[in-house]
Amino acid sequence: MSGDAQVRFCEGLGVRFPGPTHLVILAREWTGALTGWVESRLEGKFGLEINREKTRVVEVKPGGESLDFLGYTFRWDRDRQGRPHQYLNVMPSAKAVAREREKLKALTDASQSHTPLPQLVDRLNRHLRGWANYFSYGYPRGAWWEIDWFVRARLQVHLQRRSQRPYRPPKGVGWYPHIQSFGLELLNLPTRGKRPVHAQGDFFWRAGCGKSARPVRRGEGL
Repeated sequence: MSGDAQVRFCEGLGVRFPGPTHLVILAREWTGALTGWVESRLEGKFGLEINREKTRVVEVKPGGESLDFLGYTFRWDRDRQGRPHQYLNVMPSAKAVAREREKLKALTDASQSHTPLPQLVDRLNRHLRGWANYFSYGYPRGAWWEIDWFVRARLQVHLQRRSQRPYRPPKGVGWYPHIQSFGLELLNLPTRGKRPVHAQGDFFWRAGCGKSARPVRRGEGL
């Protein structure tokens, strides 16, 4: 393969692809020669049939398209500090955030009304830690903030639903501090989002973006 593109391709012995299979191949530059090489490997070495109607090349570059892959969106955005250049933004995709909201809805729906609150919060914490660990690459702070807001609102609904009388926090305590008192672990904690090892390149500095405004809801209501 020529040196104008770098592609890592699995050629180990005994590799089998389930069908149908969706493959995403990343290259610094896509050429006709590279297309021929990939097609010969897939159809020749592995005996796969390529659906050329659904095959496309996405140019993830300034002014180009965005790419959704493995729950992430890759796209170039304007510099957040107003400097005259763009940066490669990697963040949880809108579909991934919507799916997470639906899972949190299921974990806090009416069927959980009789679940002891410490047990419910512990279950939510384990689920949120797993989600945040996966979506810790690039710039996830906006999605984390949205999920934090959503799960606190769901717990507020849960507390009001399981009470026969109108439920209110103790006098002088707001809803969010009251919910935090039950041990809910927020994703946007100061200790989370430090610059990870995999993000020490030219583009991924850290997962923080300063203060955020209330996000626009991407999914349905609570």
